[in-house]
Amino acid sequence: MDYQKTYTYPSTLNQTTSDTPAPAPYTPQQTIPQYAPSQPYPTPPTPLQPTQPQIVPQPVPPINFQEQSYIENILRLNKGKVGTFYFTYTDSSEWRDRVYKGVIEAAGRDHLIISDPKTGKRYLFQMIYFDWAEFDEEIQYQYPYR
Repeated sequence: MDYQKTYTYPSTLNQTTSDTPAPAPYTPQQTIPQYAPSQPYPTPPTPLQPTQPQIVPQPVPPINFQEQSYIENILRLNKGKVGTFYFTYTDSSEWRDRVYKGVIEAAGRDHLIISDPKTGKRYLFQMIYFDWAEFDEEIQYQYPYR
């Protein structure tokens, strides 16, 4: 469809009829009246100075903060201890279930680093595959108060 041929604009838009007077053209001498208040705006009063002495905040005594017992926090508390760590890799038929024994080097929200005490080799594991851990000694469970 050809829009230029279909739609044509009437040629009478630019013409004025004799019934309607043509508007006067704008001349630069015309100005818009400026409105100014007859009285100046009042200024707000200045605030008064307080007559009471300033209150100095007292130091807050420390709260007995206890870390929540997420797995990564418990593993972090037991850094340096030897443990046996069980992992399940659900997407792999070859690596379905794996067991690693080593020393906890570090633990984060999504990872665990253990080292093999015999070779010194370090391993980084994703916590998403972690199942559980076993320790041959007592484990630390609560954070000591600071």
